[in-house]
Parts: sequence; structure tokens; C-alpha cells
Amino acid sequence: MKILTAKAVEKLKSKVKRYEVRDARSSLRLIVFPSGAKSWIVRFRRPDGRSAKLTLGPVNTGDETDGAPVIGGPITLAGARKLAAEIDLERAAGKDPAAARASTKRRSDDAPLTFAAAAQAFVKEHASRKTRHWKVTARRLGLDPDGALRPKGIAQRWGGRPVGTIDGHDIYALIDEVRRRGVPGTRRLREGETDILARGMHATMSRFFSWLVSRREVDTNPCTGIAKPEPSLPRERVLSDDEIAALWAACDDGPFGAAVKVMLITGARRNEVSRMRRDELSADGVWTLPAERSKNRREHKVTLPLLARTIIATLPPTGDFVFSSNGRTPVAGWSVVKRGLDAHMPGAKQPWRLHDLRRTAVTGMARAGADLHVIERAINHTSGSFGGIVGVYQKYRYADEVHTALEAWANLLRTIVSPAPTNVVSIGRRG
Repeated sequence: MKILTAKAVEKLKSKVKRYEVRDARSSLRLIVFPSGAKSWIVRFRRPDGRSAKLTLGPVNTGDETDGAPVIGGPITLAGARKLAAEIDLERAAGKDPAAARASTKRRSDDAPLTFAAAAQAFVKEHASRKTRHWKVTARRLGLDPDGALRPKGIAQRWGGRPVGTIDGHDIYALIDEVRRRGVPGTRRLREGETDILARGMHATMSRFFSWLVSRREVDTNPCTGIAKPEPSLPRERVLSDDEIAALWAACDDGPFGAAVKVMLITGARRNEVSRMRRDELSADGVWTLPAERSKNRREHKVTLPLLARTIIATLPPTGDFVFSSNGRTPVAGWSVVKRGLDAHMPGAKQPWRLHDLRRTAVTGMARAGADLHVIERAINHTSGSFGGIVGVYQKYRYADEVHTALEAWANLLRTIVSPAPTNVVSIGRRG
């Protein structure tokens, strides 16, 4: 038993098994789950002597929401103590709080579903089970993957509001805010990127409320009639030879620099390369990207060109991941890496993104003489030449042709970056 404080609640760490911490100032208890999620409960004796437990709701480590705390919604320490005190008063009057709450719960009209509780249920019961990028959905709704509320996220802002009170004006204001400043509770992005986020937020909110309509929690979807933001124009950014040489020189020999170089050589996506595992590489240089890690859910086998294999061979063989700074997890923190690269590429003609390396590699393979259908196989692309009926029936993988195309691009890349400048800098994080 200890006197809980808001800071102490926030700092409590998860363990292998869930555990409880009792508040010395009330009958309140805090449950910490192995996932890191935290919830408030009250334990007591019913009038007939039986033990009972009431779950008050998930922990809210942010500011107190407007109005009285609501059972089932995110609750601060102060709000949880207030609810626990009310339950103690009911017990002192000879009432059975457990029976009263059970009766109330049977009539959902008496306890409107709050936005935070609905968002947590949507992620747990639908998004995490049926969608691939459910963590992105959770983040847009203002939740961490374990269901905790993200500081300043939309779930914290609308946490105590019944979902039925959220209307089209609220949705329009939210989409407009995302278009101007990005998703609440996340870092601000460059101009143009917020348009993509606004479309994503519109789609997430529409699916979320459609799910609530199907469960009869709300009568209508407030996203109906709200125009979906226009899609951004397709990017056409390709690094010039001078920019490629500067980028190559800015990459050190550590895991971050090596990963960037392999992205440029293979045209593979950032997450595909950065999370490459050593058991995905064969002795003869074939990289097998499993279906669960590819964007199109299709396994992709490619023989890495000699340049890529040489770069990988320079990395210490520690842990399961090829590109790792600690031997346990794949490299992360790419926004920091990108800023480091930008600082040492002052000659770049215009802003660029790591995904532009994929377009640069495709362009480079074409320059080296590869055919379009071979390039599409090289980057595991399923539309274009392999769309429609061709994608259904044409299963030849062009493995030899792909390897030839990648080797030709790697040879061209050598001529672009050689002789390499000497101003090599470290772009990785310490530790």
C-alpha cells in the first residue's frame, strides 16, 4: 500500500504478470498489466459478505477532462479517487455498488459510450484483428498500441464525450486541423505530408463510426457528407548523380549508413531493408522477404548484387537483425538519421525523402538498360505490367533478369559515387 501520485502512476512499469497497487488514501487500486496498460478498480465486500470488484476505467495520465469522471472512460488519479469515494458512500448506506452498476450496464442508454472507450474497443476488437496497419489507426485515434491514451491525442481530447454527441462539425474541424498541422499528439510534418495524413484521418474516422453504427452504438456516421481531402500529386523526385554521390559520402559504415545504401541499391522500402533478418539471407546471396513483411503480402526473392552483399558483410554479425545498433532490435529513429543526412547534403537541389531512393533505384535500373517488367519484379511491384489478368496467370519471376538488372544498376552506382569524398560523418545514435 502506498500513497499514489500522478507521477508515480505514470512511472510504474509492467512485469511478467499483472499486479495491483493499493492507494493508501482510498479504497482505490491500480492494476498494471504485462502489456503496460493500466486500469483503476475498487475491491470491497457486498452487504452479504461476498467479495466484489468494480472496474472504473483505464488510466488517464493527462489533464482532467471537463465534467465529472465517468466509469468506463479514461480517468485521472483524482477522478478515480472521487469515484472510489462515491462507492464507499454507497456501501456505508447499505447499498450494493456492484449490483447497481450491473443494472446500469444492462441499459447502455444510462451510460453512454465515451469516445476513448469506443476507440479502445475498436482497435482491440476490430482493427488489430482485421487490418494490417492497425497501429497507425490507433495512433490516429490518439492511442498507443496497448490502448493507453497518447498525450494531446484526440482520444484524450474527446475522451469523456459520448460518441453520439460527435457530429459533422467536429469531424470537419478535426480533418482541417490535421490538414494544417498534422495528427494531434504527433510531430509536425512538412507541407504536403499533412494532406496525406488528413486523408488517412478521414478514412480512419469513417471506418470507426461505421463500426459503431454496425454495433448500434450510434445512429449515423458523422463523416457522411464531409469531403475527403484531395490526394497529393504523385512525387517525381529522383536524386541527381551529384546528390547520390553526396548521400553515399554522408553515410558512415554503421548500420544506418549501410541500410541507406542497400535501399538505394535494391530499391526496397525502408521498413523492408531496416528490419531485414539474417535468416532471410542465404549463403548464395538470395534475400527472401517474407509475405508478412512485404507491402503487397507476397513473398519476394531477389539475389542481392555484389555491392549490397559487400556492405552487409562489413556489419558485425550480432543478433537476428542485419541492421541493428544494439544487437537486439532493428535500427529506428529515422527522422534523426534523415536530418543528419540533410545536414551533410547542402548541395541538394530540393527537399527529398528516404522513399525517393526507391524511385531513384528504379530510374537507375532503366538507365542501365533493364526492361520495365524486370524492374517491376525487382522491386516487388504488382500493378503496372503485372496488373489484372497478367498478375493472376503470369507467375514467372524473372529471377536471372532481375539479378542482372540490379548488378547493372550497382555497377552504374559505383561509377557515380567513385572516387568517394572523404567527409564521412556518423548519422547513427550512440548506444
